[in-house]
Amino acid sequence: MKTYPVIIITQEMINEAKKFIESVKVNRTVASKIDTLTGILGEFAFAQYMYNDWRKNRVGKNKGDVDFVDIEIKTSAFPFRDTLNLLVREDYALKRKPPYYVQIILDVKDKRADKIIAGTKAFIAGWATSNEVDKAPKRDFGSKLSKYGGYKCFYIQIKNLQPMSTFKTEYYKNH
Repeated sequence: MKTYPVIIITQEMINEAKKFIESVKVNRTVASKIDTLTGILGEFAFAQYMYNDWRKNRVGKNKGDVDFVDIEIKTSAFPFRDTLNLLVREDYALKRKPPYYVQIILDVKDKRADKIIAGTKAFIAGWATSNEVDKAPKRDFGSKLSKYGGYKCFYIQIKNLQPMSTFKTEYYKNH
């Protein structure tokens, strides 16, 4: 298995993320009780990875827009394995074309976890371009609440994503 950058989720990050849940929640996409918290913590983890400061995020200012300039963060809370997928809802992919998608997995102990605790590892799993996502296969992955999600997602297995070791060079080449 490849190695992946890891950011440790702190209690301070969790406390700050909880302040934003109600203002950033998107009800049509809630797939678990911790979905919104998961997404916020993913953005915090990416900011820590990219800028060495988890506070350099746009949470609360980016609803309806990409998470960072030209970067959409996709975060899931599951026990980590590289056969998990970067998932991009079909309707989202048709509306927006961020140049980069980055997948983050919050490594919880159980796939039905209903809380995220301090010390949880956030694996910065890899990245893909919008073009790569558009060429990926699609299927309904359901949700943690139901066998069916009611929508299809483009998917790319984590082990097939571009490695994060190439991301910053690629990103800064274009910015």
